[in-house]
Amino acid sequence: MTWLDIASVTGFFVTWMGYTVFARRKAKVAWCLASSMQWYRVEWMLRMLERDMRMPDAAIIGNLERVIGFFASTSILILAGLVTALTADTVAVEMINSLPLAETTTVVQFELKILLLVVIFIFAFFNFTWSLRQYSFANVLIGAAPPAEDESFSEEERRRYAISTAKVIDQAGHSYNYGLRSYYFAMAVMGWFIHPLLFVIGYLLVALILFLREFRSRTLQVLLAAEGHKINGENVK
Repeated sequence: MTWLDIASVTGFFVTWMGYTVFARRKAKVAWCLASSMQWYRVEWMLRMLERDMRMPDAAIIGNLERVIGFFASTSILILAGLVTALTADTVAVEMINSLPLAETTTVVQFELKILLLVVIFIFAFFNFTWSLRQYSFANVLIGAAPPAEDESFSEEERRRYAISTAKVIDQAGHSYNYGLRSYYFAMAVMGWFIHPLLFVIGYLLVALILFLREFRSRTLQVLLAAEGHKINGENVK
């Protein structure tokens, strides 16, 4: 590997981990999709405790689990495809080297790039499956929630239960986000097969897209408007 390959891979991991840390910390001091959704989750669980029938709430959790299950299954299929690509490395290298503007790639370099993708999708798979488990925990908490007519639970106890249940769902959402980010950054790795500089441009662009969607998107403004919050001192319309 050349120094440019090493530098681009190092920058890739620094950008990925750096954005993850940045997003978690900024979410504590500024509104973003994650913090906004957590507000809604608390409100959802408070409404759940007021209902006698909790089947709609369990159905919502089930729908979320199905979406995440799809991504977990897709990760396994992608991993199978990547392992298969390792058995056809010579043909793949010849095809890549024939592309315009492509940097000359050896079989060893090709295998290292494939292995990086394998690591990324293994990471994604573990995050998706952990998210699934946490949603199943939330299902149990919904099932164990005190009945609406049970007066032995005070309002403070009900609120504490709702916040705890919402926190479990929030943690499941974070794991889901980590898995999705793995897919985004895996797309950037595809540029490395052509040229390291394209790889660098790719993961920097991914980080920018993630930031704009999580902290500057129109969807976030609509969510905050529904909550009655303000952005930059102005009511969101």
